[in-house]
Amino acid sequence: MESERRLNLKSKWIATVASIWIQCCSGATYTFGIYSSTLKSSQNYDQSTLDTVSVFKDIGANVGVLSGLLYSFATLNHHHRTRFSFLRGPWVVHLTGAILCFAGYFLMWASVVGLIHSPPVPLMCLFMFLAAHSQTFFNTGNVVTGVMNFGDYGGTIVGIMKGFLGLGGAALIQAYDTIWKGHPSTYLLILALLPTFVSLLFMSLVRIYGMNSADDKKHLNAFSAVALTIAAYLMIIIILENIFTFPLWARIITFLFLLLLLSSPLGIAIKAQTEDTTRLSPTFATQRSPLVECPETTTSTKFSASQDSVAYHELPGEEIQVKAEFDDKKLKDEEDMNILQSICTLNFWLLFVAMLCGMGSGLATVNNISQVGESLGYPTSAINSLVSLWSIWNFLGRFGGGYVSDIVLHRMGWERPLFITITLATMSVGHIVVASGFPGNLYVGSIIVGVCYGCQWSLMPTITSEIFGVGHMGTIFNTIAIASPVGSYICSVRIIGYIYDNVASGEGNSCNGTHCFMLSFLIMASVAFVGCLVAFLLFIRTRRFYKQVVLRRLGHSSRT
Repeated sequence: MESERRLNLKSKWIATVASIWIQCCSGATYTFGIYSSTLKSSQNYDQSTLDTVSVFKDIGANVGVLSGLLYSFATLNHHHRTRFSFLRGPWVVHLTGAILCFAGYFLMWASVVGLIHSPPVPLMCLFMFLAAHSQTFFNTGNVVTGVMNFGDYGGTIVGIMKGFLGLGGAALIQAYDTIWKGHPSTYLLILALLPTFVSLLFMSLVRIYGMNSADDKKHLNAFSAVALTIAAYLMIIIILENIFTFPLWARIITFLFLLLLLSSPLGIAIKAQTEDTTRLSPTFATQRSPLVECPETTTSTKFSASQDSVAYHELPGEEIQVKAEFDDKKLKDEEDMNILQSICTLNFWLLFVAMLCGMGSGLATVNNISQVGESLGYPTSAINSLVSLWSIWNFLGRFGGGYVSDIVLHRMGWERPLFITITLATMSVGHIVVASGFPGNLYVGSIIVGVCYGCQWSLMPTITSEIFGVGHMGTIFNTIAIASPVGSYICSVRIIGYIYDNVASGEGNSCNGTHCFMLSFLIMASVAFVGCLVAFLLFIRTRRFYKQVVLRRLGHSSRT
């Protein structure tokens, strides 16, 4: 054990750095625009066919139920399972993601360069689905492991992981502009090799340790500061690139500095590990989860499941009822709910509907922001800036939603579903701003909607872990994430597309003016507000649970 500590390779801090680096290479789905034109021309696709392939990208990147099931299989203690006991740990999920990533992007690259005959459209859709679906395996392996290692600050670690995934897309675009610009087919090959190599290199380091140390928050804040620094740096580079033309040497320098920033989390991990090794007393670390590397140490000072169940159902002042709750066999312990148990609860569907309204309307906004800008007369450079900066606003939401909700939960006791209510209400205002059409409305509206949309991606997994437990968290939050493509289809096709086609009267079925999208975004504002009301109902239903279970557990952990 001492040698492992000296090597600094087997700790939750190194696991966090490995997860961050894998996340940074997993944002390839955000870079579809780089190679879409080459894919279209090489396969002789029309726009409709290309859009069909893109739909399978969205489905593959958002429907991650299989990755969640595999994570549960590979990490939970199954005493009856001996034949597959060697398939244990998050590395199994990362390995599967690496295989899917390589297979999908390599086959697409082979089709584009003519290494294989042009496949039928359904087969190309399968290639795209496999490539995009790998992201759910990387994401599940990193996010759920992070929550298990930092259970007291689940919102912060989810925000960090989700944030670096979004920043990874922007970093890959910078890499393309610096090294492979003008060679999108080569970029496809890089997408097949780079995420696969990075995942295979670091997957053995991503482990569940389940230890809670005194300085977790301090070091997580350091990771957060790095993420914010990278986001600010990328934002500045994106803005400058839309104003000036960078020579090659300038691109190389800016990209090398980006790589230096991306490597800085390793220094934080080394410092954290060094500080941890100076505190050898067990009072500075307590076990938080039975899903750890050493299953023989599964006893924990955490409240038992029966205690949590009682705390959830106990009414203030009714002490006699507490004993009765022990005997009520119909009560379900939400600490260890699996996917089948969770979908039978009203809380699951309230969260699903809230995400359908929030994620759906947010994703529909970014999918149509270019068309909205064109109809309002924005110059091409401004539209490109809006599209590029969306990833930054999305990151700020993903990071900020988890980080701020953690602070307020610990210090003020505000329940996390309340933040979904607030962000969806704010998103509704953002849609109204876009619909208004006043000068500069897209700049304001895209920031509001982008930040609020990003918040949903950090709040939803964290709330899932708190309400339904971490045991099957990967499966449950990936099932709820299906709401994103479903909601996007409804808002994009059935609302925006339908109304636009009805009001378009210009050449090539085009439309100019505020009326082109005003009604669509007013409807989406209503959709977001409906999601706000649903989230508020979830807040009311889980308020007692948070006060008497989640906050009680956090207080117990801080004392121990």
